[in-house]
Amino acid sequence: MPKTDLIIVGSGILGLATAFLAYRQGRTVRIIDRSARPVGSSIQNFGHACFTGQADEIQPLAMASRAGWQEAAAATGIWAAETGTFAPAMTEPELHILQEFAAHRGSDQVQMLDAGEVADAIGNPDLHAIGGAHLPLDMRVNPREAAPALATWLAREGVEFGWSTTVTEVAGGTVSTNRGDFHADQVVACPGLGLSALFPAIADAHEVRICTLVMSLIDRPQHLPSGFAMFTGTSMARYDGFAAMPGAAALREDLAQREPELVDAIANLMVTDIPGGLLIGDSHAYDLSPEPFIDEGIANLLLDRATTLLGIEEPVVLQRWLGQYTNSTNTNLILERPDDQTTVAAVTSGVGMTLSFGIAGRILNDLPLDSGAGTGASAESEPLAETPATFTTSTPTADEVVMSAR
Repeated sequence: MPKTDLIIVGSGILGLATAFLAYRQGRTVRIIDRSARPVGSSIQNFGHACFTGQADEIQPLAMASRAGWQEAAAATGIWAAETGTFAPAMTEPELHILQEFAAHRGSDQVQMLDAGEVADAIGNPDLHAIGGAHLPLDMRVNPREAAPALATWLAREGVEFGWSTTVTEVAGGTVSTNRGDFHADQVVACPGLGLSALFPAIADAHEVRICTLVMSLIDRPQHLPSGFAMFTGTSMARYDGFAAMPGAAALREDLAQREPELVDAIANLMVTDIPGGLLIGDSHAYDLSPEPFIDEGIANLLLDRATTLLGIEEPVVLQRWLGQYTNSTNTNLILERPDDQTTVAAVTSGVGMTLSFGIAGRILNDLPLDSGAGTGASAESEPLAETPATFTTSTPTADEVVMSAR
């Protein structure tokens, strides 16, 4: 096969975002994936891009990713709704942390709502909220559409795809597969759940495991407004931007007393509206080799709590599934250079959809752009994000980036 400027291993959203930006820079790109189409973590999630909830120190990266999603949507026609996130406050600790967060970030990022406004926003006039907030910069994409549509657009633009191709080794600009060797000036490996198989030493060093999430899709009743995403108190306790507020400890104590089952399930109770219905989830469980079974008790717990907030008395469940993503106990992003021509990138927390384009810009910022030849649209595209000040590098031979994001 002819040599390309860049080979990307993996057709998840991080790999596709990297391919999109590389193509826009004028690089020739080939993507190799063991599946016949994107079917992994990138289609199993909420499709919720929570830029606002990320930690202060990675806000530049989050906003760069937001700009990347906007650019990709404009170029490809991917549905990307900029309707923000609504967060009803059901207790004083929840309201207090929203008020702290609004004072900290300002009205451009957080707009406080009264009880009636937040009830109207999620379509439940009987909601017993005491207030709430709107995060206007957050976005929604359809996870079932985004990655496949982006792959289709890239292929139409001339990016080469090697589907149903298993990668066995990556080193020195050569990607060895069950269909032969491929060569490029640079290789970016975004193997996702395949990290342990392809780079076991890197996976072991970061104690990589798999996080599983119980999720469901339900029919959206006609009385509910279309186009919203909803956070709850569990989300405020989980996302680093909120969790850094002084009231976080009181919120966690409140949740432990009021919703012990959700706390035990390590829940991030959220709802996201997409064209096919309402996505509801999720719980979190961690294992090296998780079993595929869905705990019906946890599924019903999440469904009950979400539909109660929305005022849905008889939810119609369309689908249930066990989502998966790569997780690490000591970092949220692995970004290493095992040799001068290889970059290994893996998001090891649940923010892959949110930060994908920002991370892709960071990856390409470190790669040489020698020729700018090929079939890409422009060799003048600038990287989306510089390295935030709090990113740290580990050794001269490994660019391991540690991020504060949940």
